[in-house]
Amino acid sequence: MEKIVERKLLKTILRVANRKEFIGIRGPRQSGKTTLLRLLEKKLKGYENVFVNMDLPDNRHEFEENPLDFVKRHKAGKKKLLLFMDEVQGCKNAGKSLKIIYDSFEDVKVIFSGSSSLEIKTGILPSLVGRTFIFDLLPFDFEESLAYKDNGLAEIFRDKKKSVFEFVEHGRLIKKPSMSAELMKHMKKYAVFGGYPEVVKAGTADEKIILLNTLRTLYLEKDVISFFGVRDADKFEIISRVLAFQASNILNVSNTSKSCGITLQKAEEFLAILKQVFVIDLLTPFHRNLITELRKAKKIYFFDAGLRNSLLRNFIDFDKREDAGKMMENFVFRELISSFPDWELNYWRTSGKAEVDFVLSKEGTLLPVEVKINETTIGKSFYSFLESYKPKRAIIITMNYFEKRKVGDTIVYFLPAHYL
Repeated sequence: MEKIVERKLLKTILRVANRKEFIGIRGPRQSGKTTLLRLLEKKLKGYENVFVNMDLPDNRHEFEENPLDFVKRHKAGKKKLLLFMDEVQGCKNAGKSLKIIYDSFEDVKVIFSGSSSLEIKTGILPSLVGRTFIFDLLPFDFEESLAYKDNGLAEIFRDKKKSVFEFVEHGRLIKKPSMSAELMKHMKKYAVFGGYPEVVKAGTADEKIILLNTLRTLYLEKDVISFFGVRDADKFEIISRVLAFQASNILNVSNTSKSCGITLQKAEEFLAILKQVFVIDLLTPFHRNLITELRKAKKIYFFDAGLRNSLLRNFIDFDKREDAGKMMENFVFRELISSFPDWELNYWRTSGKAEVDFVLSKEGTLLPVEVKINETTIGKSFYSFLESYKPKRAIIITMNYFEKRKVGDTIVYFLPAHYL
């Protein structure tokens, strides 16, 4: 029997699963949305559960033709109907049809999934305001990847990670490292191959590379070029690859457009598409003083390292990479958004070019996070942030160094990357 990793998002969804509101799950193809729907199908009792694949033309046609009859067809018994609609974004007028179902049936609940954030945001959500909860499902984070490979090691990892969370939230002590060599080995593989579930499950590096290259091709051709009607397919692939080279850097869209031989408008259009289909994210700067801090420039990160490396055609081992520092920073980005979903994430840069990689903020509390692959010293920019904002806590991520220091009134922890 195939091992199934229970996604962390599952617990969050279950908290609201018995409410009247519909539930929408967004995420890239092959991130595990269908598996998550199947897990919800098993967890939720007291319903008449029906699962419908909306990628199939007949199902789409029936739903588009008459959404009420579509529901009646599947509602056979007296129990409440829980209707799972997988990949609903391809249906015409999906939002209006789901609203009709919501308003017409008291005993019907729909849980739907979709691969396009833009289509769900513009084509579905406006019709379902106040009627739905939306959740984003990304590929496995490091913890979920580790849980598939070695659940015993994952338990040790969770214990350390929990102490980091307690430090960020409450200032408590972080537990000392253990099993560092094993955790680092897994982290480096994750930084190369990423967290798409089928890639994590693959046994060999060659198999992982084939899966990622196939995913890249199908993803760009089917979900992006075809779905969004991109005419300049070759230019789209070029800018995707150029952006992969620029990962973890501040993005200059004008320069990028020139290097790709496209207009600034077209580059911004392509960036928006890549963001909406969960390939990239654009991190905005943290600012309080609008005069001295740059507000417009954004940093680019990839949601999945394996997809980025596929675009680069580069799956060399982490230790042999010239871009290992960028890879580690991108890894930290991915783990921060997973581990601290209730915190705002930005980067910090002043007009004098003092820069801190990440700033977590929540209800007036600030916590800077710097990534230093080999260094164990505190840089001038980090000192500048501490002096300017006087945070109570700060973190410097290293490859494998652990230490607690006091800098003024700030507790600074040096942590191995695999703690996240």
